[in-house]
Amino acid sequence: MGPLKIEFCGEWYEVAHPNDFHIGRESDLVIDDNPYLHRRFLRIYEDFGMWWLANVGTLLSATVTDATGQVQAWLAPGARLPIVFPQMQVLFSAGSTTYEFTVYSPQDYFNTSAANAGGGGETTMAPVALTTTQRLLVVSLAEQILRQDSPGRGEIPTSAEAAARLHWSMTTFNRKLDNVCDKLDKIGVRGLRGGKGNLATNRRLRLVEYAVATHLVGKEDLFLLERNDREHTAALPLEDG
Repeated sequence: MGPLKIEFCGEWYEVAHPNDFHIGRESDLVIDDNPYLHRRFLRIYEDFGMWWLANVGTLLSATVTDATGQVQAWLAPGARLPIVFPQMQVLFSAGSTTYEFTVYSPQDYFNTSAANAGGGGETTMAPVALTTTQRLLVVSLAEQILRQDSPGRGEIPTSAEAAARLHWSMTTFNRKLDNVCDKLDKIGVRGLRGGKGNLATNRRLRLVEYAVATHLVGKEDLFLLERNDREHTAALPLEDG
């Protein structure tokens, strides 16, 4: 098998047969000294003539997608999946930070292309329809990651910070966050529904992972923040004098 290449924060790593490769706080790829991150979180290794990505941690999960964002998997602790795409994006969160790296493989076992409407047994994948304010909310949470030039790390703002960034009240922000998460939960996106063991912080992080990995939002949406700032400034009352 040909070697894999991994890109993280502008640095490149190579995994060649028959070596294993670990990713975490104290691993072959040192992600960060973040205490919320496992010393060894993800493992890339060879088995059955293929490369595999395994979650060897006990608490954190990762979001894995192909380059198009059409195929998405949630890699829970103890799970593994084969690396079958020529380019694979991996996102995960630890504490308030979301990390991203890309795996490049010389093999192309399963290639994807944009799905279009049509007959002949083809499957049409309907995109998630977000309102303008819902998209604005997601972009405000993913802003640091979207502004990166290469896969790396980005801090996810608290609800209060994001609400202030958008010039919204906390009531408005929380209501719109609920609406976005409910919409995605209904189409099967895991980790967004509130309840025991699923705090608001985890919900925001999971939302960013999914939105970035599946290209629900992208760099082209950053203009929404600038437009929102201009509209807010224009709506402010003029001062006398």
